[in-house]
Amino acid sequence: MAIERALIDEQTTNSIPHYEPYGWQHWPDHPWWSYQFRRGLGETQEGGGAVSEAFLAAARMTPGDDESWFREWTRTAQALHRHADEAEAAGHIQTAQNSWLRAANYYRQAEFWLDGDDRRRLKTFELMESCSKKFIAYLSPAGEAVEVPYENGVSLCAYFVRSAYGDGKQPVLISMGGLDSIKDEMWFMQARGALQRGISVLMIDGPGQGGTLRRHQVFSRFDYEVPVGRCIDYLATRNDVDMGRIAVCGSSLGGYYAARAGSCDPRLAACISHGAIWDLPSQLVDRDEDWGLAKHFKWVMGAQSMQGVREKIANFRLEGVLNRMTCPYLIVHGGYDVLGVAQARIVADYAAANGVDVTFHLVGEEQTGADHCQHDNPTIAQEIIGDWLAEKFGIDERALRQGRSIPQI
Repeated sequence: MAIERALIDEQTTNSIPHYEPYGWQHWPDHPWWSYQFRRGLGETQEGGGAVSEAFLAAARMTPGDDESWFREWTRTAQALHRHADEAEAAGHIQTAQNSWLRAANYYRQAEFWLDGDDRRRLKTFELMESCSKKFIAYLSPAGEAVEVPYENGVSLCAYFVRSAYGDGKQPVLISMGGLDSIKDEMWFMQARGALQRGISVLMIDGPGQGGTLRRHQVFSRFDYEVPVGRCIDYLATRNDVDMGRIAVCGSSLGGYYAARAGSCDPRLAACISHGAIWDLPSQLVDRDEDWGLAKHFKWVMGAQSMQGVREKIANFRLEGVLNRMTCPYLIVHGGYDVLGVAQARIVADYAAANGVDVTFHLVGEEQTGADHCQHDNPTIAQEIIGDWLAEKFGIDERALRQGRSIPQI
């Protein structure tokens, strides 16, 4: 069963922490807080935290007090950051990696509710990046922090990580978030699953995202084929990339970004909307300044009010665009997505009606992963996305694990 409406807008009658079809509702009277906590809690299973650490931080917070949210996630992140650095100094590299990865995700949580112009936001973000960079530097092969040339002298902040499976030129997944998810979080949502299947990843902060927004004040844009195209241009400069097998995946609002790029750039061999959006303006028609994501939308779009946001997003629509997609297309969407399901069905139906090779995977509550972008169980999303990509790219996972290179197709 799937629920079409936006469940996060509905006030629950049960104020006690409890389980819903979309996952753990820690603070029922504060649904947006619960949503973000559920997101971090789910990412613990992908290395982005520990269950006990997450619950300890939550227990120290005052529900609904954004300052306490920042303080307690920062406190937890800093302790792990110190532990990781000490472990590295002692030669315990695996412990250091584990701790840096958890610290990075806790710093990401810490800065979430801060205002865009709060000086602590960039500082906390850069602490997160420092942990991520140390983590990927000890991967084998080592990951790289890279700058993707964009426009007007600005580069997109990104990480390139090559898969440990397969040699020569590998297929690549361009991995990106959406409204509030960033390159560092993509490890827990998309990237790790691709790497496990012999696919390199380029995790990016596009316009309106992560470091590209925080450092350069580059806001989002409707024609996301432009920044994705710059990423493909960058990949073409490398000698370890199979240019015939490049995919793009975007989560949440990134589901729109990816679909737009997949419809407009023929160099993409596969496209994934990890959460699908058909028409963003129609979703924000009656959203006021008190809405849970209002602050994020205004910052990401470079607007002073929600009315200003609506003006900025007038062209964030797939009608007349998605019909141009020629590569295989996967939509993964939660059946109890707290932000709604209806638009995903429209995207899938429109794609199929216009001859797009589309696969629509609606994740149900019985297997868990029914929340927005499978925040309650991100491992399931990584498996769905990774397996589909492996099939489309002709990857023999048994051969990979026997040490043989990826077959070139």
